[in-house]
Amino acid sequence: MDKIQKIKGFADLFPPDSGVFSFIEGTARDVFARYGYKELRLPVLERTELFARSIGEETDVVQKEMYTFPDRKGRSLTLRPEATAGVMRAVIEDKRAGEGLLKYFAYGPMFRYERPQKGRMRQFHQIDVEAVGSPDALLDAEVLLMLDEYLRALGLDNLTVELNSLGCRACRPVFLDVLREFLKGMHKEHLCEDCLRRKLTNPLRVLDCKVPQCKEFTADAPKITDHLCPECAAHFAVVKGVLDAAGLRYTLSPRLVRGLDYYVRTTFEIVSGDIGAQSSVAGGGRYDGLTASLGGPDVPGVGFACGMERLALLIDRDLEVAPDFFLAVLDASGLALGLLLAQGLRRAGFAGEAPFAPRSVKSQMRAADKSGARFCLVLGTDELAAGTVVVKDMRAGGQETVAQDLLEAYLRARLEEAKGE
Repeated sequence: MDKIQKIKGFADLFPPDSGVFSFIEGTARDVFARYGYKELRLPVLERTELFARSIGEETDVVQKEMYTFPDRKGRSLTLRPEATAGVMRAVIEDKRAGEGLLKYFAYGPMFRYERPQKGRMRQFHQIDVEAVGSPDALLDAEVLLMLDEYLRALGLDNLTVELNSLGCRACRPVFLDVLREFLKGMHKEHLCEDCLRRKLTNPLRVLDCKVPQCKEFTADAPKITDHLCPECAAHFAVVKGVLDAAGLRYTLSPRLVRGLDYYVRTTFEIVSGDIGAQSSVAGGGRYDGLTASLGGPDVPGVGFACGMERLALLIDRDLEVAPDFFLAVLDASGLALGLLLAQGLRRAGFAGEAPFAPRSVKSQMRAADKSGARFCLVLGTDELAAGTVVVKDMRAGGQETVAQDLLEAYLRARLEEAKGE
């Protein structure tokens, strides 16, 4: 019988990779909680209309990348390609939008049908952060500062912050007219097939094209930051001023428009030069008007998402915490007692392993060494009779015989000593 294999673009995560993902998630929970964010868990399946209306019909995500299919009643459903739209749907449906400032974070799998490559899979994972209910530029700045704090907590500092403003519903149409005029005379010898379509339907996306030909011929395209209304210019100035005062370095990137249509005003991306062509590890911005487009009240918001696969490429894989003990039982009659001894230590907060079946002394010592445990606890015939256990220090060397009822206190004292070394 043929083996069933995983779907192309979908990955199994074994240790140490699973440990890296747990570290990314745990650090997010710790850092975001300090800024008042609470965890929100969302379904991975939504009505297709949610993404068509929020992301934009003319985006590559909706046009080419979504996993969409009819259910048994013929309703069109989509595996979520991003999380923001789902957060907005949830706060609208639960009648939370408009109740003041809401701060949520979420994480989990997303799905896009793309060519699988390093750091980009068809099932990928994101950390998502959304702050809904305030139009203030100071909130934009705080979100960026929190993102920087989070990335530093992950041990990442060789990153570049790219920053732009996309204007608002008042000034962006003026810029789009200027951009359309600039693109009017460009044909297939200047632009790729996608951009020839975009220049008519969504010209802002032409600026985000990665095709060298398009980048070359649009190098002198007008800059949106030169066409901001006074309100948007003032908003952007406040964001930059706070980042400057906080010492957060950034690069102004007037071509940064992101891939989703709902962004307005502040937009940003965090890039790394250490992971190849797919250099973006996080990105986001402000999306005032998104809730209104989904049938809710017109509530402003700002947020970001981090690609967990790309973060994982930059994080040290050696994150697994070594166990405190490995119990070696040399007399088969002591296996049950050994299991109970290990259980008592685990209940006291220690981590470790115990055997379930007879094994040779050599194989148990080899397993103890492989486990990386600080202590190997040896329970032989003499120890079983005396109610003791031999404690071998696998790092410092040496061994001591300890009464079983004093073992917990002994290990705790030794581990505390090791912390102070």
